[in-house]
Amino acid sequence: MSERKHPVPPPPGPHFSLRVPDGDNVQRYVCGACGHIHYTNPKIIVGAVVTHERHILLCRRAIEPRKNYWTLPAGFLEEHEAPEDGARREAREEACCEIALDALLAVYAVPHISQVHLMYRARLAAPRIAPGPESLEVRLFAWDDIPWDTLAFPSVHWALRHYRETKDQTVFQPFTNPV
Repeated sequence: MSERKHPVPPPPGPHFSLRVPDGDNVQRYVCGACGHIHYTNPKIIVGAVVTHERHILLCRRAIEPRKNYWTLPAGFLEEHEAPEDGARREAREEACCEIALDALLAVYAVPHISQVHLMYRARLAAPRIAPGPESLEVRLFAWDDIPWDTLAFPSVHWALRHYRETKDQTVFQPFTNPV
């Protein structure tokens, strides 16, 4: 039997209890009244390394976690949304910009917080950016000016470095977590 490292809150309703359902090997919340199994699965994050004239778009976060730190435009994929559409939506929400996706850059696993990150390469479709409600500031940085010490998350570091490795390639294998 596999146990979760971080217990998840039970679903609403008085009949759910944590147990291993028949035919499974992981504890899950199961309704004692009807047998419904409440699956708790990882969250998918979508985002992009967005470029314009050899500069990289970064957003300074206006919200926790990591408020005031710089990040790529990225966030949670919504239900019924294609990952590519989610990456474009996140750029609109966080940097008020339209982007053109080029390729899937990487798929990162972040198991300690139950997330999978899908990061794309992209370019600004038009040279207009502005902070959205989740951003204090948005800027285009030359590579040597990226504020490496104030990047919000390890996956931002990874994506930027992976972008740099592939920026002149038209075909490449998407990256995974650095070793």
